[in-house]
Amino acid sequence: MSEYHIPVLLEESISALITNPHGTYADATFGGGGHTAAILSRLHGDGRVIAFDRDSDALANAPADPRLTLIHNNFRFIENYAVQLSRQAATGEALSSASLRDPVRANAPESASSSAIFDGILADLGVSSHQFDTAERGFSFRFEEAPLDMRMNQEAKLTAKEVVNGYAEADLERILKLYGEVDGARNMACLIAQARTQKALETTGDLDSAVAKMLPKNAEHKVLAKLYQALRIEVNQEMRSLEKFLEGAARSLKPGGRLVVITYHSLEDRMVKNFIKTGNVEGVAVQDIYGHISTPLEAVNRKPILPEESEIAGNTRARSAKLRIAERRAEA
Repeated sequence: MSEYHIPVLLEESISALITNPHGTYADATFGGGGHTAAILSRLHGDGRVIAFDRDSDALANAPADPRLTLIHNNFRFIENYAVQLSRQAATGEALSSASLRDPVRANAPESASSSAIFDGILADLGVSSHQFDTAERGFSFRFEEAPLDMRMNQEAKLTAKEVVNGYAEADLERILKLYGEVDGARNMACLIAQARTQKALETTGDLDSAVAKMLPKNAEHKVLAKLYQALRIEVNQEMRSLEKFLEGAARSLKPGGRLVVITYHSLEDRMVKNFIKTGNVEGVAVQDIYGHISTPLEAVNRKPILPEESEIAGNTRARSAKLRIAERRAEA
């Protein structure tokens, strides 16, 4: 587990999440299973964990615990699964991964209560250490000859190679600016477009060379990190998936249930903060005719919880983590 991924803000997130040791919880981003293991350790025999991960490599980390159901799919479908789980519970059907394979075709909930089954939902939005450290996955610029892949779900069709070679220059500029917050996004998109006319960009080394003119000495990694982040987000449709997850998670929580989210960059943290505050990721407060703002969640912590210096010293990937906690309103 530790070799696959070191869980971040473990004690803080689990302590905030567990309010009922007999309850049903979701780990929306199973990864190395560290958070799931911690949840299971605090649940009684009748507690349950439904865990999600779209990366097939993560499935090998599942412990042999009958209280765990691990689903190989994107967390954006959490509400669809919650509907099925609710129906299974109502009919007494045995819960299994095999019975939860087709969330896209699941009927939409007839009411909010039909999907409100979780006592808590946890999501750690970081890329796992395993994905960064496995060269052939193409997530890191540390490996010069790695393929430009970056798919979290290895069964998905879109890869980073197709993005850098096939997207129009204007679209490259858009994702670099929006998802990577790249200074000089237009120039970087131009360099990529020029380089691919000479030969297709096949590897991380090809991509790094294409933008070499924009890499400042002694700080190359900072610019490359933004480039790779933008491509990864586009390939995996992370922002759209996060929006759908937040909407579904809010409806899938029981009143008083907790949503606990760990973010790692400003784009996703802003979306989570906005959703908790206003009920939408844009942060637009919608008032009723009486001027009241109705939101499904209420913030538990007004400011995000940050890792201690000791945790960052032992796991540098924790340095940008922020933990936000919200609770489902009784009247939502």
